[in-house]
Amino acid sequence: MTGEPQTVVEARQRADHARARLFATFDELLRAFKHWQQRLEPSHLARDAWEAAKAKGADVAEDAVDAVARRPVATTGVVAAIALFLAREPLLELAGKLVKGKSGKARPKAEKPKPARARKPRKPAPKTVETETAA
Repeated sequence: MTGEPQTVVEARQRADHARARLFATFDELLRAFKHWQQRLEPSHLARDAWEAAKAKGADVAEDAVDAVARRPVATTGVVAAIALFLAREPLLELAGKLVKGKSGKARPKAEKPKPARARKPRKPAPKTVETETAA
């Protein structure tokens, strides 16, 4: 036997079997295409990006908690420095009010120097004759 069909019936069976495999392969390819088409939709991409960002944020938060647990004093100092920096203006105003209340008067604010004006020369004062009076 050379592998060729013996009868027409066998040839048709082989052809039908090959056609079924072809359609099955085409259906698999079509399913894969639809799957990737859904995966690449903007809504799915946005959702995947959001999920990845949430996971990364959770990892960063967990690392921060671990860092605080390892160095609580240093962390407290850094947080206090940041808070003081952010609230510097209200704190300075409060300190000014406290100083004003204790000394009785407010410290003058630094005034801007006024620009110098050209002055006119002074007229000499009238000369007066001094006389002695008898007392």
